[in-house]
Amino acid sequence: MSSNWIDQPKYSNVKSEQENSLIPKGSWHQCASCSQKITANELNDNLNLCPHCDHHFHLPFHKRIALLTDENSFEEMFNDNKPKDPLKFLDNKTGTYLKKLKNLRENGLNESAIVGKAKMAGRGIFLGVMVFEFIGGSMGTACGDKIYQIMKEAVKKRRPLLLVTSSGGARMQEGVLSLMQMAKTSSGVEMMKRNGVPFLVVLTNPTFGGVSASFASLGDIILAEPGAKFGFAGERVIEATVKQKLPQGFQTVEFLKEKGFIDSIVHRKELKNLITTLLSIIDNKNK
Repeated sequence: MSSNWIDQPKYSNVKSEQENSLIPKGSWHQCASCSQKITANELNDNLNLCPHCDHHFHLPFHKRIALLTDENSFEEMFNDNKPKDPLKFLDNKTGTYLKKLKNLRENGLNESAIVGKAKMAGRGIFLGVMVFEFIGGSMGTACGDKIYQIMKEAVKKRRPLLLVTSSGGARMQEGVLSLMQMAKTSSGVEMMKRNGVPFLVVLTNPTFGGVSASFASLGDIILAEPGAKFGFAGERVIEATVKQKLPQGFQTVEFLKEKGFIDSIVHRKELKNLITTLLSIIDNKNK
């Protein structure tokens, strides 16, 4: 898969004009937590973790797959399921939806979810990872169907399914058809539960909208990376609607864990080992 969308040279906002002219965007990053400057190489060598404070930067989907699976074991499935333009959507600023899709495909991105089969510490699993780089990880009809199909495959083969979320919500370019994917994926979760197939979710930053209100909230086990934001609508929208101030940090996974919604917050480097352990425990209980 092409990674052109990562490597395109752009320019960053740094303090001096001289620095602006010399430093390509992506060469330096400022940590949102500790404000330290970090080189792209430092991040790349450390799983996109801040070397100063351990802040979890966004991890691209291909690195996420490599992190969680045994080397070269991931095989993509349902990759011919691509989005269409049922509403003939046109945005006066960005142009047509079809043009946006074409540009993304030219950069190696086909949809906001990639699903397939893999091995994790030698164990066969099914895996789905949301692609935030594809229209903010928004869930449209093709994305919802890919997730539903991998759920069916997990039931058919009786193997656990792990889904890693990162999404801004339903895809507005597909209107109510995108909202229907909430019901479709939720019914897929129910199908898995009826058949006793383990379903694990890892919440990463951000997970919002229709994804948070459907399968992302329905895992048998729900894990999250530190500092991830999770919710349905944005904080300002909620406060404007309910006309009251909400608790500080109420959309962080740390707050949600205190309320019992999330089972555990797990450091990125510990995710694979913990998930492997959890699946072993589930196997032993089912024997």
